[in-house]
Amino acid sequence: MTDNTQRTKRRTMLKATGGALAVGGLAGVSSAGSPDLVEFNVGFDGDLGRGAALSAADEVVREFAFDAVTIRAAPQAARALENNPNVRYVEENGTMYALAQTQPWGVDRVDAEVAHANGETGSGADIAIIDTGIDSDHSDLQANVGSGRAFVSCETKGGCRYGAKPANNTCYNDWDDDNDHGTHCAGIADAANNSQGVVGVSTQATLHAVKVLDKCGSGSFSDIAAGVQYVADQGWDVGSMSLGGSSGSQTLRDACQYAVDNGVFLVAAAGNSGPCTDCVGYPAAYDTVMAVSSTASDDSLSDFSSQGPEVDIAAPGTDIYSSVADNGGYATFSGTSMACPHVAGAAGQLMANGATNTEARNTLASSAEDIGLGSNESGAGLLDAAAALGLDSSDN
Repeated sequence: MTDNTQRTKRRTMLKATGGALAVGGLAGVSSAGSPDLVEFNVGFDGDLGRGAALSAADEVVREFAFDAVTIRAAPQAARALENNPNVRYVEENGTMYALAQTQPWGVDRVDAEVAHANGETGSGADIAIIDTGIDSDHSDLQANVGSGRAFVSCETKGGCRYGAKPANNTCYNDWDDDNDHGTHCAGIADAANNSQGVVGVSTQATLHAVKVLDKCGSGSFSDIAAGVQYVADQGWDVGSMSLGGSSGSQTLRDACQYAVDNGVFLVAAAGNSGPCTDCVGYPAAYDTVMAVSSTASDDSLSDFSSQGPEVDIAAPGTDIYSSVADNGGYATFSGTSMACPHVAGAAGQLMANGATNTEARNTLASSAEDIGLGSNESGAGLLDAAAALGLDSSDN
């Protein structure tokens, strides 16, 4: 595993797999845990609001650093909180899902191999894969995997709804990947250049598994928000989120703002709801997050890729070959989930060279290649890792 002790830390869509996410607000709430209790996220102002939220709780699930809590409470208690002037919002703790279904051509298309030839490997950057975990002993990732944190534990036994199957993997750590999705994204962002398997956009950044999605690829708003906060609190550089849904969460929005305020570059998959004209999912739709659409090898927009004014940049996402947790192998998936970590890897290269999160985001956008797609489809254009680093790909 990579030794990070000598580095200075910076502290300063699998498609949605069935049904819509739970929406904010309290209409039609369903129970979580006890039949009489529901899990809510509550945002508040000041000590009076915090006290009201905690007093309404039968159980406090989690307290955040950005004036919010997750509680279990009776629906009538939560409704009372909505009328409290010291409470900013009350929302049912809904669920988000991994966004995926396949890399090497993508690394070539964004000119990452030009970066590698010029010694740009991302060494010194910390890239957090906020997802289903990372296979800690995968031969293409092991050299780059650092620490991890699980907000849902690795569990390979049992089945899933919608026909999904857990990965055939050993849970050496609670943040190991029991789904394949997180490991696939990790390989795109930062697989080692070791003459086997695949190579990532970055090749020597430190990967961190922040497991917020379970073996079936789903996770609650609260778990994902906690994962984003954790990345910020560690002082890591990049948070890659190949997850989302059609409904937002104020708690997750607050977590993203907290992370960006603390120096994290956040990037997320735009969603797999295409063809459509205004359907970018969350958290990609938040202005604190760089939203990534997906392209095919002929530079067309992937037919599944969500579109909308929130799209910031495009990256390869159709038929991407990368690492998976299942028996430490490889597979081809497609999705904006695969596009997202291309951008995460490139951001890692920039931040390894000292760029701030804001500078990295602006540079990636300003150096993107115009491939003839509309801004609603590709934002600033197609990711160009070499150009972002000031390198001329025509010389290679």
